[in-house]
Amino acid sequence: MSILAKKYFRDEASAFHHLEGLLWPDGPICSHCGTIGKAGRLEGVRSKPSKKNPEGIVRHGLWKCYSKECRKQFTVLVGTVFEAAHIPLHKMLQAAYLLTSSKKGISAHQLHRSLEVDYKSAWFLAHRIREATRDGVLAPMGGSGGDR
Repeated sequence: MSILAKKYFRDEASAFHHLEGLLWPDGPICSHCGTIGKAGRLEGVRSKPSKKNPEGIVRHGLWKCYSKECRKQFTVLVGTVFEAAHIPLHKMLQAAYLLTSSKKGISAHQLHRSLEVDYKSAWFLAHRIREATRDGVLAPMGGSGGDR
C-alpha cells in the first residue's frame, strides 16, 4: 500500500489534524501571542458566501485564542510554507511528500498532473517547498558580488 493512500493525504480535515499533531504536540500555540493550550477549536465555521459557493466553504483547522489580551483566530498553517495558499492542504502535503521523497526531484508539470491543480499553482508550490527545504549554506550565484 502506498503512503499516499493515508487519510491525511486524501481528506482536508485529516490533513489539518495530522499537521496539528506534528507541529503542536503539547497543544495549540497561538500564532499571535504565543500562548500554549489556551485555545479552542471552532467547528462548523464557513467562509463568506460567493457565486461559486453560495453557502461558503467550511474552514478546517480553525482555532480561537482565549487569552484575555488576544482572542484572535488562527490555524496551524500560520508561519509555514502552506500559509495563504489557495490549494487544499491535503494536496500540498502530497506535493511536499513527492518533492522530498523523489530521488531525482519532480517537475512542476508532474505535480500539476498528479495533484490535478493548475500548472502555475504547481510551479509556485514546488518553489515554495524547495525554498523551505534549502539550508542557505551555499553562496549566491555569481560569487560574492565583488570584483574578480
